[in-house]
Order: sequence, then structure tokens, then C-alpha cells
Amino acid sequence: MNIAVIGTGYVGLVTGAGLAETGNNVICVDIDTVKIDRLKEGIIPIYEPGLEEMVRFNTKEGRLGFTTQYDEAVAKSQVIFLALATPQGDDGSADLSQVRIASEWIAKLITEPKVIVNKSTVPVGTADMVRDIFQKVTKVPVEVVSNPEFLKEGSAVQDFMKPDRIVIGASNQEAIDTMRDLYEPFVRTGNPIYIMDERSAELTKYAANAMLALRITFMNEIANICDRVGADVDKVRKGIGSDGRIGPQFLFPGVGFGGSCFPKDVSAIIKTAEENGYDFKTLRSVQEVNKKQKQIIVEKVLGHYGGNVKGKTFALWGLSFKPKTDDVRDAPSIDIIKALTSLGAKVHANDPVATPSMMHILPETDMLRYFRRNLRALENADALIVVTEWNEFRNPDFKLVASLLNDKVVFDGRNIFDPERIKEFGLTYYGIGRR
Repeated sequence: MNIAVIGTGYVGLVTGAGLAETGNNVICVDIDTVKIDRLKEGIIPIYEPGLEEMVRFNTKEGRLGFTTQYDEAVAKSQVIFLALATPQGDDGSADLSQVRIASEWIAKLITEPKVIVNKSTVPVGTADMVRDIFQKVTKVPVEVVSNPEFLKEGSAVQDFMKPDRIVIGASNQEAIDTMRDLYEPFVRTGNPIYIMDERSAELTKYAANAMLALRITFMNEIANICDRVGADVDKVRKGIGSDGRIGPQFLFPGVGFGGSCFPKDVSAIIKTAEENGYDFKTLRSVQEVNKKQKQIIVEKVLGHYGGNVKGKTFALWGLSFKPKTDDVRDAPSIDIIKALTSLGAKVHANDPVATPSMMHILPETDMLRYFRRNLRALENADALIVVTEWNEFRNPDFKLVASLLNDKVVFDGRNIFDPERIKEFGLTYYGIGRR
């Protein structure tokens, strides 16, 4: 099948490369000339395990191409995926301006029927909006499909190639058949393809992310109670996770969630509810709790140091909002660094891949320095703060850690260390909800 993917961000690149991997001819479009030139050279603008190899292989094989020309992509393609950014607006709603503009451009160019697929995370009613744009601009018939992505940063390639499920929102049988043919190679082991109306498909993506954000937030509150009553959240997590009605996933407490999806999607579904006369109180609480949770480590630090950290230096491991990505959007590390430096403390930061991304947001200063190696960040530091659970951080040389830290204190924001083992090396340990 001949396919165009409009947008070369996380979703667009993974979608384009994944579809090319199964033999389709895919052309990816972006108005950023520099990005397209670099992609043609095999240079990937994001860090995502496995993506660079897949892009280079399919480009070499001639199945994957990149262009800034809409007319070229539209003319050659039967199916056109819209994988465009839908950032959070000032009022919490999703900004659909890129989707509108792309739809208008495509509508002016098409000369034959096409299937237009919304792959971006978009609010309920977006398929109707896109359909209206085409009907106003052109008489050429198009079918608009909602096909939300369920990709986790850090495992996006795996998620695309071996999906738990495929959701297709469409009302036209030919469009449904086209989408089934396209995705059949990805579900040969029997994972389901769910066919539903467009609005249900659009809401499915938001509901999934909101539920996961809710689970994380719930466990963060349970952890905060554990701190107060002397219970251990790790034991509680295992106890409830073994219940088949609950399951073990997304029950790990920490310093709050971030990234490009959960914060934005929670805000968007709250806004959709508001526009339809409903107050989504549960998700408003999720937002409030998550905002406070990003400061929980700072509170523990201040508690240990009697409320005064001026002149102290903290090694901070982990800048990305989660492991295996360089994405620092809404990352808890930003809030923690800003809070500590505003209180007069210095921060020595390290991350395996996200330092360049963070330096665009928080440039290096006298109060904030970045280190290439995590153990180097400990030199002349008083305490260690773990913010992201990278595998590289899980089993350091604790004897060396203890010898380098002036105050021999560890604040474990992701509960990746064994408290008893930490204490064997003379280190004071603070976790999230752990005794």
C-alpha cells in the first residue's frame, strides 16, 4: 500500500517506519527542512530504542522516504496519516491548529478518493472537524478514520510492531477494510482489532491515559499514607497487584508523572467534559495530587536538613520523565531542580540521554551543572537524589557512593534501591512510602 504520514515526531516516525517494515511504501512529510534533510541522512531527532535502525534499513530498501512537499506525498498515497502535534492550549484543551492546517492543504491537493487517518491524540469530534474541512474545500470524496496510537516512549517500536490491540473508528466499510488490511500483519498472533465509531475511538485514547494517570496518582497517595503510618508501599503494591481485578502494572509510586501524554491528555479530557457540562472531579484531583507529588522529594530534603539547604549540593540522577527516552516535557526533575536552586542549593545533574534536551529548558549556571557520568556528579555533593529509574542507576558501587557524599544521604524518588542494603554502607535512606 502507498502511504503518507504527515508529521515526523514520535508518533509519525514510529508509524512511518513500522508500516514500511511490513512492506508498504511510506513517505513522511514535515515542513521542517532541516529535520527532513537529517532524516534522509539517517539522523533521528529523538531517542527511541530501535527506531534509528528501522528508519535506516527501510530508507535503504527504498520503502521509506522523507519530503517537505505535500503535493508529492498526497499524489502518491492511498492512505494519509495525520500524526501532528496537539499541544495543550492555555485553557487546557488540545490545540488542533496543525491538524486543521494540514487537512486544508491536503484537501486542496487531492484529485482522487483518499482515506484520511487521525493518528494523533485528538479530542472527541476531531474526525467530524476534519471531514467538514474536506467537504468545504473539495468535492473529491474522502473517508476520515480515527486510529489512536498507544505507544509508550521507550518502547514505542515494540508497541507498534506488536500491539496489544488496534482501535479503528470508522463508519465506511471500505475504509474499515483498508485499515484491516494495513494492520493485519501486526496482529497475526490474535490480538484484537476493535472497530467502533469515530467518537468512541477518540475517547478511548484519552480514557486509557487518564486511567493510567489515575492509577499512578492513587499509588502516590497510598505511599504518602505509608510514610505517615509506618507501612511499606512496596509490600502494599505487591499485595494489591496480585489481585486479578487490579493487576501489577502502573502501581509504582514516585515523584509524579510527566511527559508529553499524561499531563496533556488529562487536561484535554477535563476540558472536553467541561465543554459538555460535566465536572470531571476525579481527574481534577489527579492534577492537583500530581503537582504536589513533584515536590515530595524536596519536602523530604527539607525535613532532613531542618528546612535549610542553602549552600548544600545535591547530585541528581535522572532528568527524563521516564527511562529510555530523552523527553523532559513536564518532567518532575524540572520542578525539583527549580525548587532546590531557588532555596540556595546547587545541583549536579546526570542523565544517560536527556541532558541536551534539559539544557534547552534549564541552561547550565553556577547553581546547576551537568555531568556526563553519574558517579562524577557525586563529587563534592552532600546527598544524592534519584528522580528517574534508569537501569544504569539501579546497582551502583554503594561503597563509592558513600565515600563521595559529604552527608551520606540518599533520597530515592523511584524506590529503586533496597533500604537495608543502603544502610549497610552507612547511608541514610529516604524513599517514597517506605520504612
